[in-house]
Amino acid sequence: MPTVVPAFSRIGEENAFAVLARATALAESGRDVINLGIGQPDMPTPPHVVEAAVKALRDGHHGYTPAVGILPLREAVARDLDRRLGVAVPPDQVLIVPGGKVTMFVAILMFGEPGAEILYPDPGFPIYRSMIEFTGATPVPVPIREENGFAFSAEETLALITPRTRLLILNSPANPTGGVTPRAEIDALVAGLARHPGVAILSDEIYGTMTYDGERHHTLLAYPEIRDRLIYLDGASKTYAMTGWRLGWSVWPAPLYDAARKLAVNSFSCVNAATQWAGIAALDGPQDCVAAMMAEFDRRRLLVVEGLNRLPGVSCITPKGAFYAFPNIAGTGWKAKPLASALLEEAGVATIGGPDFGIHGEGYLRLSYANSAGNIARALERIGGFLETRRR
Repeated sequence: MPTVVPAFSRIGEENAFAVLARATALAESGRDVINLGIGQPDMPTPPHVVEAAVKALRDGHHGYTPAVGILPLREAVARDLDRRLGVAVPPDQVLIVPGGKVTMFVAILMFGEPGAEILYPDPGFPIYRSMIEFTGATPVPVPIREENGFAFSAEETLALITPRTRLLILNSPANPTGGVTPRAEIDALVAGLARHPGVAILSDEIYGTMTYDGERHHTLLAYPEIRDRLIYLDGASKTYAMTGWRLGWSVWPAPLYDAARKLAVNSFSCVNAATQWAGIAALDGPQDCVAAMMAEFDRRRLLVVEGLNRLPGVSCITPKGAFYAFPNIAGTGWKAKPLASALLEEAGVATIGGPDFGIHGEGYLRLSYANSAGNIARALERIGGFLETRRR
C-alpha cells in the first residue's frame, strides 16, 4: 500500500456526521429516530434565493468565476456588514469560499507548523483542533465554562498566550454551547491583545445573526486596533438555511489576502457561479425570512430548555445564541458519549456527546433545536423515560 504523510493520521472527525449516518441507517431499518444531532436549520432555503440561482443558470452563469468570488457578491457582503454590524469593509478584502470550514482551513494552514501554538475554544467546533493537529502545531484549548454562561474569559484566554502563539480562534455566538460573549469581555480581550502584536485572530461569527433575549452580537471587526491581523469568518449556511449550497465568506487583512487567494486558486478554484448569485439575493433581498426563522428557533429554545431542566439529573442554562442547547448531564451518573450512544440506539434520539467538542465537553450533551417543536417534545419525553429507567 502507498504510504501517506504522517499528517493525515492526525486529522480528526466531526462526529455529528457519524451520528447523522447512524441515525439515518436506523431510520432506514424502520426505527423512529428523532435527530437533535446535526447542526442545520430544518427550514428550506428562502424561495427568492432559490429563484436567483435558477435565473443565474438560465442566464448562462455556467463557467469559472474569479477565485476570490464575483465582485457583486463581495460588494453585497460589504453592504451587509455595514448595515448589520456598522463596520466598513472594502470588497477587495472579502473572499468568497465554499462554506465556513475553508476559512478555518486556510487560516490554520497559514499559521500552523511544528513549534507553533494555536489557541482554540473548548468545547468548540471540532474542526479547529483537527486542522491544528494536521499542521503539526500544538493545539491549546481555551476553556469555555458554564459558570461564565459559556462565554470566553478574556483573562483566561490572555493567560494562555506564549511567545509561540501564532493564532487565536474565537467563536461567538458559539457552537456547541450557544454562548454569547458580552461586549465588556471582548473589550478586555482586545485591550490585552495589544501586548501580543504577533498573534493573529480568527473570529468565527457564522452564528452572528442568531441571538436572543435582546442579546447583541459584537463583532471583532469593530476594533480597528486589530483589523490588520483579524480574519473574519461568516457565511450563508445558518442564517439563510443554505448548508448544502456551500457558500461562505471571509474578510482578510490586506497583507494576508493574496496568500488566501493563492490557496483558493490551488484548492477549490472558485465557488460555483449560481450559488454566488443566490448569495446576493440572500444578502440584499428581504430579511423577513431570517426574522421568521429566528422567532421559531426562539420558541423551540425555550421549549427545549424547560424540558431539559425537568429531566432527572439534567440541568441546562438558557443559550443566548445559535440553535444549540448544551445541558449538563453530570447528575445522571452517565459519561456523555455512552449516554449519547444509548439515547440513539435505545431511545431513538440523536444527540452529540460533549467530548466530541473537546476535553472540556465531558459532562454535557449537545442538542440542536433545529427540529420541529413536536419532535423536540417527543425527544424530551423519550430522554426522560430512558433516564428514569437507566439512571446510574
